[in-house]
This record gives sequence, C-alpha cells and structure tokens, in this order.
Amino acid sequence: MTPIKQTTEKHSQQYLGRHILAEFFECDPNVLNNPELVEKYMLQAALECGATVVNKCFHLFAPHGVSGVVIISESHLAIHTWPEYGYAAVDLFTCGEQCDPKVSYEFLKEKFNSKDAKYSQLNRGLMDTNTIIEHKPFVVSEAF
Repeated sequence: MTPIKQTTEKHSQQYLGRHILAEFFECDPNVLNNPELVEKYMLQAALECGATVVNKCFHLFAPHGVSGVVIISESHLAIHTWPEYGYAAVDLFTCGEQCDPKVSYEFLKEKFNSKDAKYSQLNRGLMDTNTIIEHKPFVVSEAF
C-alpha cells in the first residue's frame, strides 16, 4: 500500500493510514439496536469509501447494543452502539490513498440519523521522508 503524502510549507510527511474516531449522538435507537441494519450500513460505509471488504462479524447484546467489525483490505471499520443513549462509537481506519474514512463517517451519520456527530483523525504510521527505509525480509522466530 502506498503511503499518503502530506506536504506543508516546512516539510513533507508520509503516513500509512488515517484513523477516524467518530462519535454519533442522538441517533435512532431502533437502528442502533438492529444488528442487521448496523451490519448493512457498516458494510455499505466500507464500500462507499472505496474499501475492499474481506470479512465481518456482528453481535447483538442482551438487553441491547450491537458490536461489530468489518475487516477491509485497507484495515477495518468497528462499531459499538448504546441504543438506550442514542449513541454509537465508531473506528474508521483506512490505509493508503484509495479510501477516505471521512466518506464512511458522513455515510454513517446519515444512516444513523445522528443529530450531533463529531470525529477526530489520527494519521497512523507517520514516517520521516528524509529517512531511507531498507526493505528487508522479516524473520519468523520460534515462540518462547
């Protein structure tokens, strides 16, 4: 996967991925407590941002709440819902330039009928572009 380049006036940086930590408030509790809908929307959010879905796993808790993850070739999308509070916490982690996690964020905000949402973005795998990286094969060692 090609690193993402970010250039400022002072220097150029590369990073491997973008990790959005999203919070959705005042959502439709009937959506947040429906594992089929949450799964459908999370899968669609991955496709909307240009990701390649590899696998998925979702679980409905008793008495309520859904947790799930969509594994994508570019990393993952994960969620946990609290329908009783109309709240969902979502991680949207994509690597490379092909996928934009903000697209997934906007898609989920609409599908959850969130009246208040916010996110923070972490650039993951920040690399110094002045450093030469040697590509060496790694060695698999025996377990201790």
